[in-house]
Amino acid sequence: MADSEYIFSTAHGEEIRVIISTRRGLRNITLRPKTRPIREIHISKPWLVCDRVALDFLESKRRWIERAFERAPAKEVVAPGINIEILGRRVTVVHDGARHSNGYSDDGRTLVIGGTSDMFERRLRDFIKKEFLTEVKRMVRTAPRELWPSRIAVRDTTSRWGSCSSTGTMSFSWRLAFAPPDVMRYVVMHEVAHRVHMDHSPAFWATVGELYGFGVERAKRWLNAHGAELHKYL
Repeated sequence: MADSEYIFSTAHGEEIRVIISTRRGLRNITLRPKTRPIREIHISKPWLVCDRVALDFLESKRRWIERAFERAPAKEVVAPGINIEILGRRVTVVHDGARHSNGYSDDGRTLVIGGTSDMFERRLRDFIKKEFLTEVKRMVRTAPRELWPSRIAVRDTTSRWGSCSSTGTMSFSWRLAFAPPDVMRYVVMHEVAHRVHMDHSPAFWATVGELYGFGVERAKRWLNAHGAELHKYL
């Protein structure tokens, strides 16, 4: 069944596209506001639920939806010459069309992105994702081996920084690459702790503290206060 499209008008007059998809086997209506790269609202509904019911449900969540878009930071243009922090390293990103590869300069202060100019953002994003995965694996290996995941996946989620499944797969938002390293490490240790406790009980938080060490609460506070800012690039 084809997706349906509607328009959600905010209190400030912004019109946001709403895409409703029908999913077999789904038992409840789910909402997912997307602020990057395009501002949209995605609704998934069970097979027998009509669009009108889904839209009424969206309207009942209006305050939450509007808050999500209001909190989303304005996207910053990513172009050659931008100065950003990646995995704790402050670099200037430049473009060199004569190069086929991407990499840091010898002094580590410049990140050179090769290829054609129209592929600049994509190649930069792919480079950051690759470096991020490497760093996540390094952090995971600082935990006891029996807690290592069976698989690590890199995602681009808007509502969760990380997750750990019962099968041992851990997923992380690559946008944590823009966070301070101690904040990124907090999320990694948070998910590693779920290998012991699949909940958020006192025992779970005690395990997070043991894995992370001093500063857990400080890292949590930073993420709660500044997490939305990690979506402003790319």
